[in-house]
Amino acid sequence: MKRFLTYFLVSVTGLALLGMLGLGGIYIWATKDLPGFTRITDYRPPLVTTVYARDNSILGYFYREKRFLARLDEMPQHLPLAFLAAEDDSFYRHEGIDFRAILRAFMKNMQAGTIRQGGSTITQQVIKRLLLTSERSYERKIKEAILAYRLERYLSKDEILTIYLNQIYLGAGAYGVEAAARSYFGKHVGELSIAESALLAGLPQAPSKYNPLNNPQDAYTRQLYVLHRMLQLGWITPSQYDAAINEKLVFTSMADPSWGTGAWYLEEVRRRLIDYLSEDNMEKLGIKLERYGEDAVYESGLHVYTAMDPKHQKYAEQSLRDGLVASTKRRGWRGPVEHLENKEAREAFLRDNPVDAAAMQHEGWIKVLVTRVTAAGADVRFGSYKGRMDVETMHWCRTPDPTVVTDYVPAVKDARTVVKAGDVVWAQLMLPDAGKSFDAASVTPDTDFSLAIAQYPEVQGALVSIEPQTGDVVALVGGYSFADSQYNRAVQAKRQPGSAFKPIVYSTALDNGYTPASTVLDAPFVYTDDATAKTWRPENFSGEFYGPTLLRTALVKSRNLCTIRIAQDIGIPAIVERAKALGLEGPFPFDLSVSLGSVAVSPLNLTEAYTAFAHEGLRAQHRMITGIKSAWDEPIATFEPQQTEALTPQNAYIMASLMKEVVRDGTGFRARVLKRPLGGKTGTSNDERDAWFVLISPYLVSVSYVGFDDLTPMGKWETGSRAASPIVVGYRQGVEEDYPVQDFPMPPGIVQVRIDGKTGNLAGPGSETSYFMPFKEGTQPTVVEGSAPRHGADDARSGEDLMKQMF
Repeated sequence: MKRFLTYFLVSVTGLALLGMLGLGGIYIWATKDLPGFTRITDYRPPLVTTVYARDNSILGYFYREKRFLARLDEMPQHLPLAFLAAEDDSFYRHEGIDFRAILRAFMKNMQAGTIRQGGSTITQQVIKRLLLTSERSYERKIKEAILAYRLERYLSKDEILTIYLNQIYLGAGAYGVEAAARSYFGKHVGELSIAESALLAGLPQAPSKYNPLNNPQDAYTRQLYVLHRMLQLGWITPSQYDAAINEKLVFTSMADPSWGTGAWYLEEVRRRLIDYLSEDNMEKLGIKLERYGEDAVYESGLHVYTAMDPKHQKYAEQSLRDGLVASTKRRGWRGPVEHLENKEAREAFLRDNPVDAAAMQHEGWIKVLVTRVTAAGADVRFGSYKGRMDVETMHWCRTPDPTVVTDYVPAVKDARTVVKAGDVVWAQLMLPDAGKSFDAASVTPDTDFSLAIAQYPEVQGALVSIEPQTGDVVALVGGYSFADSQYNRAVQAKRQPGSAFKPIVYSTALDNGYTPASTVLDAPFVYTDDATAKTWRPENFSGEFYGPTLLRTALVKSRNLCTIRIAQDIGIPAIVERAKALGLEGPFPFDLSVSLGSVAVSPLNLTEAYTAFAHEGLRAQHRMITGIKSAWDEPIATFEPQQTEALTPQNAYIMASLMKEVVRDGTGFRARVLKRPLGGKTGTSNDERDAWFVLISPYLVSVSYVGFDDLTPMGKWETGSRAASPIVVGYRQGVEEDYPVQDFPMPPGIVQVRIDGKTGNLAGPGSETSYFMPFKEGTQPTVVEGSAPRHGADDARSGEDLMKQMF
């Protein structure tokens, strides 16, 4: 017996040693190619970058994985408890490995003959998701267990749980509990109830199977399991359990504003962020981020703050759209979207294009099928609904002819000249009340709708608005529809500004001996380029000549020939220097045509240049991004307002006053409806290819542009006054009330006198027309009209120099 016991002990000891050697061998084998895990201790998962408007509302998101970082103290206590109940109830007791769970899973897998359960703890799941693959094998499980044990010695339980709750995929494109709360319940994680938390906690095992949006019954079954486990563990009370199982869950997704209102603004912010966070620039500026460039924008969870004002942006987009629709109507009817000849095609169109009555409440456009036409109008069908377009809505549907002004074409009186049965056209719902809504619930297939024929614009445009004190770009719109074209005309399109460049010429003239009372000859002008032998014969827009003209009137009436003579006198180099001081990018040829706006600029660039006229000569560098913070709210960059002195305050004030005259008495007359002290300038390039309007005040500079992308002429009289100014005016009508009434402040060194409208002398009793104008002190006229033939500081220029201009 004694010998048997000896052999038995030796055998057991030997087997134990062999077992230990075997385990040691397995450990060495498993650890020889283990990945490093210490980077988990500095957890930086791919996170959503959030872009904010100036009121801290959300402009949009950039991401590859929809994950928002949430701290454990931001979550309700029952949320992590729900996940622990479902996945690892002994989490706070084990050291990364739960041997009971592993044994239980091993037995079930042996019974099934395949790997069905893993027995993984939450720590192991973190290891698997961040360091290992999802391969189901015992080798991976061994590595997973070793790494989990090591990780628990580097991080606290709360830190590991925080990583897990932010990393886990929960279906519907949502990574982490914050994204899931937004995707399923339309709320932030801190607002989740016990019932909602239990539903989310049931998702990790099979996110697709238990997705409540696709498989509600499976999701509820899993939710009940989680709630039962929480009750068993004593983590919720029976009353909380009863309330949770009886709570009716409402599934809704938190609205994602991305690429809606402000889409062009958001896209420009994205482009600038990628450039700013490039590897070279980050190294130059000393910015410390784990990622750079596009990866930094899409994965770093940045908080980006912008100058965009949602109210400004909304009115800017709507006004531009209205202006482009009005412009396309003035060119006439291009014809139907398509024509469906046979009955089968028409039925297929109605079937394949369903219409939601509720969606029509917002005055959206609808494609309709014309079913019958009479002289008085057309009957139409759309989806399961019907309606009528009266001929009165077709008054603008003339045959397009860009050489004929629409004002001279009679209104359409017969709908049969516009559409025929089988035509598919755009139409707009005509709503009876100013609220632009109706009771969608009362709509039936028998409801008769009134519609107006519409035409989708091909012409494009842009609008930019900047606060000159800071350079904040409060609104930026790059076209009619971002969904149709992401080309940002506000920033990327460079077009000829035409007469919108003239204030730069006149500003230069004021520093070279001219005053508002200077007389300039408006007469035929012929210029021959010695280098090319080409002859240039510019004309006024009206085709007429007006003789001696005050500088004030030359700008107000936008006289080309006066402007060219001024440019020839003061020299193109001086004008180019002034343009560059105002921040215009050029390049500028030393050619007289520069004075008439032949050098292409972007709307954003022109708006920035005009801030100097609005703000005492200080040009504000435009600012779209005001600040950037990390996912942990650490400051990365702050962009302070930057200004450069481009003009003297006196020059800026006189120019602002002259542009106020453009609104009061010139081509900017449409802005008078705003009933404020405003300066303006229109611009139109050759053949009406480009139309511009600039409107300035001490608090806001706004520029609109209209034109075809392919430089097609827009048609006769499609000028800055007609095509572009209503866009700025419509936008400003929506936001003007947000600013107190302000006039341009008069700086020291300015005197104001009333001058005769013809001669520029001081106005006298016999002056038929007079203007109250500012002058730099010492340059104002001194002779009263009627008492002498010539006036003050401008005697030489108005007399002898005028004779030189004529010959």
